[in-house]
Amino acid sequence: MSQTLNRTSARNPIRRYSFAGFSLALLLISGCMARESEMLGAPVEGYNHTSAAINRFTVNGAGGPNLGPYGGGGGQVCCGSVPRYWRPGLRAIVEWEKDPSPRGYGSWPERPYSEAWNKRMDEHRSHYTRHRAVVEIHEYDSPGPLVVHFLPCDTVRVAATPIVPGHPGYPYNFPRKMEDTECPKI
Repeated sequence: MSQTLNRTSARNPIRRYSFAGFSLALLLISGCMARESEMLGAPVEGYNHTSAAINRFTVNGAGGPNLGPYGGGGGQVCCGSVPRYWRPGLRAIVEWEKDPSPRGYGSWPERPYSEAWNKRMDEHRSHYTRHRAVVEIHEYDSPGPLVVHFLPCDTVRVAATPIVPGHPGYPYNFPRKMEDTECPKI
């Protein structure tokens, strides 16, 4: 019987080399497979600890939700990105638009969206301020959502951890309401 198998293999060289060819192809394909991704998708979330409204903000170009005075934490917007592994000097660029008087137009006598109201709203919008800050991302062991904290004096802090604010181990447990302080003129 072994002579029969040897004769069959000898007569069919394709069968003999097919296993070697298949093994070689498998090695080549596995060598081309993607490595572990350096960057990971991360939702963007914000907390506003001030009396102003944050009309819009971005972290490294990824948009976050608008935040009312002393608000936030209830919603996330997809998606920013964070490195899989934290490294010293890791920074984020945060840009935002702030309405310093978000409740001002609620008491206007003009009918909402009338010509007079729209004119007054244009004047109100002219007081919006735009800001940009480059800040360090706090050290993390495993990445999580990009969480931005808006603080008095147009300062921000950024974390990227799966630990939820208010829980042990979260790096920034600021009070929900922080009083506006006299900010130094720079």
